[in-house]
Amino acid sequence: MAPPLPIAIAHLDESCLGNGREGDNPGGAGGLVEIRTARGVERREFFIHSSATTNNRMALAGAVALLQLLAGKGKRLRVLMVSDSEYLVRGVREWLPGWVSRGWKRKAGAIENLELWKALYASLARHDVQLVWVRGHAGHLKNEFANILAIRAAKGQVTSEGIVPATLDDWLASERTKGRYAAEDPDRTFGELERRVAAGETLPIMLEEGAPAR
Repeated sequence: MAPPLPIAIAHLDESCLGNGREGDNPGGAGGLVEIRTARGVERREFFIHSSATTNNRMALAGAVALLQLLAGKGKRLRVLMVSDSEYLVRGVREWLPGWVSRGWKRKAGAIENLELWKALYASLARHDVQLVWVRGHAGHLKNEFANILAIRAAKGQVTSEGIVPATLDDWLASERTKGRYAAEDPDRTFGELERRVAAGETLPIMLEEGAPAR
């Protein structure tokens, strides 16, 4: 029997400055990636940017970037992607199978962002992936941190050099000086999700995890 695949938990978010306005709107996406090693829980992050985009395009691009970066390590993983983008999560879990079975066609109209959906479909095959949705801007620590990464990438128009060491600890220490997240334990919340994935659970589409910042 083959050994179980390593588990990675990724919290993703996206940003588009001026989303929906006419003209070129810059955007970014970012993610916190957690995986257990012999030394404990290792955390890394990534972020990408685009000079002209939308929130939905950045959500897709961020997911593609994550899966490709993880595949670059040469291992197949069990990946749980936690995102506040219903477009991304419902798209993968509810819409994508039908689109593929119909030859990349919808029942009504063209598929928006088709090239990104095709890239995501190919990237999903590199790993054993689940996606779940968490409510954005609701005080979920790791989603808020991913949001910070996405906004910084959008504003600075910067992309990380692969998956780099995470800055979560410094950000969390700063937040705690403002009275936020005092009771939050990042290792505990990782462990809870890790156990559910390891047990082979199919998680519900909406994940209520963590606690409000205040």
